[in-house]
Amino acid sequence: MTRPALRQRTRAYYDAIDGDDYDQLASLLAPSFVHDRPDRTIDGRDRFVQFMREERPQTDTTHPLDGLFCRQKDTEESTDSDDTATAEVVARGRLLAADGERIVGFVDVFTFAGDDIERIETYTR
Repeated sequence: MTRPALRQRTRAYYDAIDGDDYDQLASLLAPSFVHDRPDRTIDGRDRFVQFMREERPQTDTTHPLDGLFCRQKDTEESTDSDDTATAEVVARGRLLAADGERIVGFVDVFTFAGDDIERIETYTR
């Protein structure tokens, strides 16, 4: 998958969450998806979608992104070439409440398996 396509799928993930489009969200994730975040680890695509739909503390939030960075496997370089060695996308952004107030800053590290998001590791501040 090319770097622009990986960045587009990463943006689509946040668009699906912010738009409450849980079918779209499920279509982006691998069946074995894992979300590792500071307060919990959620295993499995179906379980994660259920959590986002029914259990997350606030559903009226947005995720503006301040940067998306691609990283090649086994290297620290980040370029815009369209090679298929890219394994990770790092997203830096903010979680905002419905009134626009900042809840937390975050960095999400996306690992892809083909076209699917296989894992997200979330770091907050």
